[in-house]
Amino acid sequence: MSGIDPRDLRDACGSFATGVTVISTRTEDGDHGMTANAFMSVSLDPPLITISLDHNCKLREKVRASGRYAVSVLNHEMEGLAMHFAGRHDPAHNDPFIERAGMPVVPGAACVFVTEVAQEVEAGDHTLFIGKVVEIERDLEARPLLFCGGKFGALAS
Repeated sequence: MSGIDPRDLRDACGSFATGVTVISTRTEDGDHGMTANAFMSVSLDPPLITISLDHNCKLREKVRASGRYAVSVLNHEMEGLAMHFAGRHDPAHNDPFIERAGMPVVPGAACVFVTEVAQEVEAGDHTLFIGKVVEIERDLEARPLLFCGGKFGALAS
């Protein structure tokens, strides 16, 4: 045991400002998504990104079954959608996806990455899914939704 309290670590990591994403995938039983900020660039050549999913997360097995995932970087006006995919269901978001390269993605997102899983890495209580980027779509005018200290925010315009 490391002596580090998991809640203290979570709170400390929460002081690092991040963007907010919806990670999504498609399986035989439909489209699935969840809000996450555990996303990062890994390599430019080849083009790789990674997401980190808790072992207890339902989406983990969906991504594993699909072999693909998309990351939609939310724009500063999408706080409600972020909450919807974080488990606070909002009927206004019952049909939240459009399709890009055969994957469900959030329309109006600041940026969208569509990937094919290249590697899985077990890391403690999470699985890292390293994805080879096969498509990118960007809105050069969009400001990203930010999250820090348990609160949403946006970049100053």
